[in-house]
Amino acid sequence: MSYSIKISRDDDGRRLDRTLRGIFKWVNLGEIMKAIRTGLIRVNSQKAKEPGLHLMTGDEILVPWPLDSDKSEKIIINHRPSLGKIKILFQGENVLILNKPAGILVQPEEKNGDSIISRVWAVMNSKKAAAVHRLDRNTTGVLAVALRGDSLRALEELFKQRRVRKFYLAVVAGNVQENLLIDAPLLKDSAKNLVKVSDSGLTAMTQCEKIAGDNEYSLVRLELLTGRTHQARVHMSYINHAILGDRKYGNFAENKKLKNLTRPLLHAYELEFPDNLHESLSEIAGKKFIAPIPEDMREFINFRKWEIDL
Repeated sequence: MSYSIKISRDDDGRRLDRTLRGIFKWVNLGEIMKAIRTGLIRVNSQKAKEPGLHLMTGDEILVPWPLDSDKSEKIIINHRPSLGKIKILFQGENVLILNKPAGILVQPEEKNGDSIISRVWAVMNSKKAAAVHRLDRNTTGVLAVALRGDSLRALEELFKQRRVRKFYLAVVAGNVQENLLIDAPLLKDSAKNLVKVSDSGLTAMTQCEKIAGDNEYSLVRLELLTGRTHQARVHMSYINHAILGDRKYGNFAENKKLKNLTRPLLHAYELEFPDNLHESLSEIAGKKFIAPIPEDMREFINFRKWEIDL
């Protein structure tokens, strides 16, 4: 038996396999790919030949799975208790800008797991929302979430083209003497979830500006000119100014002295969007979004008696 789906504006231009995964979240990827390969998926009455087929608004897809399956993850999430709060900096029709707290992933690690996106789904009563970029579990700060398919694709392209300016604040070991550009390629070991500087890695550049400091520690403003995994943490460690509280790439001796630190003192402070964007992003065109400095970083700054204008 087959079931019919009409493609809406949200999925216009999206790949067939990604559209099916978004709709049928309880069906694993292998089963979806097999259904495409064996001709069980039809688009406008024609057998779909490629998982990468781009769909258009109004296309009709025939699938072997019912939309109202009892296995639906959407049904489970909508009836579960509140996962927790989300701090909204801006809410438009197409884009949500959040202030992410520490200690939570952006995407769920397992089915029904807590995450920023799970909380957005629960609050918005919709699973169309998707994160456009990533912050580490213990990194706080500004995060962009697309609420529609067209805004998601437009934002993904914007980040890919590096047209969004991303600024972080970090408290680091040592007295940073000058502003500098860190240009060091990064290589990721996916199996170990570790990143290192390597000539065989991908281009990675970070602009580092000192905001305040003393002989022991510094507060720096980092602009990530590229968007590599763990970029800020690895780059600061590479120049011997590791981010305080970083257990993976940090300075072990400094972390041992500061036992009260429970996370790396790294905060995604600002996202700046350019003008003249796709119509689905007009509500954020030319705007800057700032996430206030979190309490643990503010306490450290106050304890060191640094005067900052942020």
